[in-house]
Amino acid sequence: MSTGSDQRIGIGVIGLGMAGGVMVPVIAAHPRLRLVAAADLNPVLRERFARDHGVPAFDDVAALVARDDVEAVYVATPHALHARHVLLALAHGKHVVVEKPMGLTLAECDAMIAAADAAKATMIVGHTHGFDPAIARIRDLVEEGAVGEPVLVNLFNYTNFLYRPRRPEELDPAQGGGVLWNQLPHQIDVARTVIGRPIRSVRAMTAALDPARRVDGLVSVFAEFDGGATAMLVYSGYDRFDSDEFSEWIGASGQAKQPAHGATARALPNDATDEVDARQTRWGYGGDSMRPVPAAGLPHFGQLIVSCVNADIRQSPRGLIVYDRDGMREVPVAATAARPGHAAVFDELWAALRGGAPAVHDGRFGRATIEACLAIAESARLGAEVGLNVAMGVEVTG
Repeated sequence: MSTGSDQRIGIGVIGLGMAGGVMVPVIAAHPRLRLVAAADLNPVLRERFARDHGVPAFDDVAALVARDDVEAVYVATPHALHARHVLLALAHGKHVVVEKPMGLTLAECDAMIAAADAAKATMIVGHTHGFDPAIARIRDLVEEGAVGEPVLVNLFNYTNFLYRPRRPEELDPAQGGGVLWNQLPHQIDVARTVIGRPIRSVRAMTAALDPARRVDGLVSVFAEFDGGATAMLVYSGYDRFDSDEFSEWIGASGQAKQPAHGATARALPNDATDEVDARQTRWGYGGDSMRPVPAAGLPHFGQLIVSCVNADIRQSPRGLIVYDRDGMREVPVAATAARPGHAAVFDELWAALRGGAPAVHDGRFGRATIEACLAIAESARLGAEVGLNVAMGVEVTG
């Protein structure tokens, strides 16, 4: 807990894999946070963390959430463990930031929401690219009234996702493997934030194209929102075409990159044990693949075009380009941190805990994204449109 004049939030990190490895430096650099502890089963990752930050690293989550200096936790464990670790933290009176996806079932989400309500604790679901500064600026333009209401969101992303080293559960759909659970929540949250209304129905297709990795690596979605706006969402992780070609080779985190079509798939270890080791060591906290790189542009999640009543808006590497009857104009968007979308997660936590502001990306927001993911999976299975319950909580409106 904060003491005296130190109003920083003490954060404990649960999980030092890839997501934790990305977020630990963000937490350590955030002026309103104190990184006070971590927990992970991997001794190599614990040793790296303790060496770099001089604070404890446990092999037991219970030991971390029992600490008085941990005011909030960041949960970045495998998807199937999110509910267990969130509920444990809430039972100890901690506030929670839980990585997407919030859970794998609506029952898990409901249990977490009920526990947070009972504990009077703040729970935020993220990071997704819905937190990115360009997405917030699009919503600002809508609220300002000049571009009119959104009518269509078109978002597509082609990456090497499926051939990055994976643990076995990351290739098992029942445990949250594949692009539907790992990548589609980013797109859903971007569309929901821009449109600002609940999703009414979805029509979707998924495909598993590689017999050696029997999990969905491609998904396309047509989503209709309350009020009639629609979104077209496409994601492919097969390491062929790379849509960052259209972003001047600025990657999803805003880093400069070089074309490397197929290189990730070619470098994938043939042995499953070697793949797991690479996932844990090279892609975990402090690994070679996790070294920070200078920002060259804004974070993004593929190519985004938003059609509004009075204008079209395209995200660019440096901001937004607005097209209307007067021509085109660029709207610069500032990045206030090395990973501004990731830092925004904790800005929202600070605003809730110290400023009393209601969290936007709370458990009910996160639950609605999970409902959309489940509906998309069902639509792909049935080959039919699937409706959602639109009375699921308050959507983003600004």
